Amino acid sequence: MNYNTPSTGRLLISEPFMGDVNFKRTVILLCEHNTNGTFGLVLNKQLEYRLEEIMPDLGTLDVPVYFGGPVEQNTLHFIHTRPDLFDECQKVNESVYWGGDFERLKFLVSTKQLDSQSIRFFIGYSGWGPGQLDTEVSKNSWIIADGETHNFFEEDDQKLWRTVLKDMGGKFKVMSNFPEDPSLN
Repeated sequence: MNYNTPSTGRLLISEPFMGDVNFKRTVILLCEHNTNGTFGLVLNKQLEYRLEEIMPDLGTLDVPVYFGGPVEQNTLHFIHTRPDLFDECQKVNESVYWGGDFERLKFLVSTKQLDSQSIRFFIGYSGWGPGQLDTEVSKNSWIIADGETHNFFEEDDQKLWRTVLKDMGGKFKVMSNFPEDPSLN
């Protein structure tokens, strides 16, 4: 696998000085990348809402909701580690799956078959048209990492960007320590 090109299941890490407020110091899981475009979810931007506040139909699963990206912020998406419980989910990588039947989700939550360590919810998503992300990567706006090496369901959201870069080693480990605003250094 070429680790310099985006693909489903990989992580996108924003370069240290990205100015776009939507993507500043973000880690994005690529859920789909093909000739039609790219769909991803920001993993490290937790919102102030809890799931039960915005989706009371889902019962009592007390989990945070994340900013998935700036596209279609009226949509709710979820990733999980339980393909055995969902018939209609899409494999993202060996341990993470995207989506599934919403009625089934409600049943699984009400019967307490899902917990906060196996599912994460997002409002909106990050999207790129055909070839758009590849162009951004070629301009060094994004760093690509292996999506299999991190259990972001358990890792500290506030440290995820830095942790992924450190774990990549070399120049990326150095980048992880760059200040957010170099003019204050």
